[in-house]
Amino acid sequence: MKILLLGKNGQVGWELQRSLAPLGELVALDRHPLEGLSGDLSELDALRATIRKVGPDIIVNAAAYTAVDKAESETELADRVNGEASRVMAQEAASLDAWLIHYSTDYVFSGEGSTPWQESDAVAPVNHYGASKLAGEQAIAASGCKHLIFRTSWVYGARGNNFAKTMLRLAKDRESLGVIADQVGAPTGADLIADVTALAIQQVVHRPALSGIYHLAAAGEVSWHGYASLVISFAKAHGEELAVTAINPIDTTAYPTPARRPLNSRLNTQKLCDNFSLHLPDWQSGVTRMLREVLNK
Repeated sequence: MKILLLGKNGQVGWELQRSLAPLGELVALDRHPLEGLSGDLSELDALRATIRKVGPDIIVNAAAYTAVDKAESETELADRVNGEASRVMAQEAASLDAWLIHYSTDYVFSGEGSTPWQESDAVAPVNHYGASKLAGEQAIAASGCKHLIFRTSWVYGARGNNFAKTMLRLAKDRESLGVIADQVGAPTGADLIADVTALAIQQVVHRPALSGIYHLAAAGEVSWHGYASLVISFAKAHGEELAVTAINPIDTTAYPTPARRPLNSRLNTQKLCDNFSLHLPDWQSGVTRMLREVLNK
């Protein structure tokens, strides 16, 4: 089995290099050309040519335009990378009879209410990033290719920047932090996403009826304020010297950004767990494991 991985150096892509390697021959690309191959999703013709040259059995797309606020002004680039490139990958997958594995976001929903979103719920993005990701989903579905679309949220990895590292950096210098308390979701590790992807691939190649959209997130829920509180308390309990003494809850309205943020990022993962016989761990276990790696504890 030949697997083409795009976005190999992103948080999820980095972990996918590990989880996919035992499944078959892995061709992993980033935006930089490699031996005549291109993983740059903004270059549609080169992307199409690369897929045809590799001829994979499975395409795993971990690349995306993810600058949520910039997407409000860089609409054309966001649409090309998240929408049009998805269409190209789906068309090529269909012609090869290959699987396309793709990652999307809770931002395709309105972010209203407090009930975890199901795959069948109506979509209504509140910002352009969400709209561009939704366009990608729709293009994949319209192509008729065999696909798995994993909608996820609040993704973090030990490698690269993440929310926890930002909180720890600020906590070293500031006595108080103001953190948003009215947005709720589940911090989800890139390692968990990668492992679930590998497990799902092993099943779908024998059960094509499992093709479709799935919600993938760690179990449980928390606000950004609660997330920050756990990070700080864990760090202090493990000997980190931090100046912060107060973590104050604030509303989203107190921290305006170019792109609106959904308040409800909860995802119902029952369909994924049932169809693939999976157990998703609680968000705290993944975050504390990441913190141990970051803090070398």
